[in-house]
Amino acid sequence: MADGSVRRQERGHPRRRPGRIVGDKGYSGRRVRRYLRRRGIAVTIPYRHNERWGRPVDRATYRERNRVERCINRLKQFRRVATRYEKYAANYLGMVLLAAIRLWL
Repeated sequence: MADGSVRRQERGHPRRRPGRIVGDKGYSGRRVRRYLRRRGIAVTIPYRHNERWGRPVDRATYRERNRVERCINRLKQFRRVATRYEKYAANYLGMVLLAAIRLWL
């Protein structure tokens, strides 16, 4: 998580901190939550049923994460996108866009 960055729309260095992290229950550990809290990053991760403390989760944000994840899984059904045959990022983006258009139609 320390090496991740968020690209900016405008020019300049990428931001090193996102505003919010959304994850599934696999990232519900104490270390992950402490790491994010120390850096001032909002968390939308549901607690596991065996954890003692549990707070409600923003369901609308968590549903959006699920929709994005399902879309990515559908895009991976296209072999060229899943295996990344393209050498250049611009060509790969073109293949992802073609796959997305095909899903949309």
